[in-house]
Amino acid sequence: MSDSHKAALAEGREQGRAVRRYLEAIEAHKPKRGRKRTQDSMQRRLTAVEDRIASADPLTRLHLAQEKMDLVRELSTSDNGVNLQELEDAFVAAAEPYGRRKGITYGAWRAAGVDPSILRRAGIRRGAEGA
Repeated sequence: MSDSHKAALAEGREQGRAVRRYLEAIEAHKPKRGRKRTQDSMQRRLTAVEDRIASADPLTRLHLAQEKMDLVRELSTSDNGVNLQELEDAFVAAAEPYGRRKGITYGAWRAAGVDPSILRRAGIRRGAEGA
């Protein structure tokens, strides 16, 4: 295998990683229905759950224990400051050549949740086949 072939394979893998990371990040940060939960509101609810758990009946204690675990997990993951701008920049650099090579259309990118402004930055236009 030639050095240029190895370099092309490495570039393709890196583009695939950039696309995957960005798509996973926008999926994870998709707005959810209802009121947005803040760190403060989750912490207050956790305190309330901890106060009630000791005096609760067994079935309620079960539900409170699960809610406590869910809150602790959500609080810990919300602190993982994902740098969405960094992932977006890497996606913008990789998406057009990746999409061209894989035959991914504008519509497919949109169906995956990529915003039109990001696609424009990446050089992917509506109606462009395979890009």
